[in-house]
Amino acid sequence: MINAMKQYPNKFKGMMLHDPSLSPDAAVENLEELVKQGFVGVRFNPYLWEDGRLMSDDSGCGLAVYKRCGELGIAVGIMCFKGLGLHINDIESLISKSPKTTSLILDHLGFCALNDEGDAAFEQLLGLATHENVYVKISALFRNTGDVDSFPFDKVRSKRFDPLLDAFGADRLLMGSDFPFVTETEGGYKGAIDTVNSWIAKGKDRDAVMGETAERLFGSWS
Repeated sequence: MINAMKQYPNKFKGMMLHDPSLSPDAAVENLEELVKQGFVGVRFNPYLWEDGRLMSDDSGCGLAVYKRCGELGIAVGIMCFKGLGLHINDIESLISKSPKTTSLILDHLGFCALNDEGDAAFEQLLGLATHENVYVKISALFRNTGDVDSFPFDKVRSKRFDPLLDAFGADRLLMGSDFPFVTETEGGYKGAIDTVNSWIAKGKDRDAVMGETAERLFGSWS
C-alpha cells in the first residue's frame, strides 16, 4: 500500500486497519508511524476485538487510537458487518469520550439492510446525525438490499439514501464502492458509481457526495 501511494499519489490514499491486540502505547505508536508514511485514516473492525471487549473500553487501545486520531486530524472508519444495532452504544461511547475526534465514518450505509432489523438500526443511524463528526459512506449498496431490492437499487435509494441525505446533508456523505467485491455484482464498479451519481441533481450536493467530502476528510488527490 505504501508503495502504491508513493507511486500514484494522485490516485491512492491509505486507510490502515487497527489491530486491537496491541497495547494502547504500541497502537498509538503504530498509528503515528503509519501517518508519517502517508496514511490518512484508520478503520475499526469491531469483530477483531476479543469477546466482551469494546472499542470504547477506557483502558483499551481502541479508545487510545480514537483519541489520538482526533489530535492528528485523522478519520476513523467503523465497519459494522453484522449490523449497526450491535455497536450503536459502543460508537456513541467513543463519540462522548473523545468529542475532539472530528471524523467518524460509518461504512456501507451502516449495514442497515432492508428488513425489520435493518430498519430499526437505520433509525439509530439517523439519530447519529446530531453528532457533527459522524459521516456515512454510500457504498456496497448490494449489501443493504435485504433480499427485497437489486440493481439499480431503487428501494435502497428511497429508504436509505434519500433519508440520509436529508438528515446528514451531502457534506457528510461520501461515495464508496466496496472494491473489489463490487466488480462481482450486477452493474459492477461503473454501475455502482453511475447509480449514486444519478440520485443527486447536478450541483454542489453531487460534487460533495461524489468526491468533495472525501477530499475534505482525506486530503486532495490533485
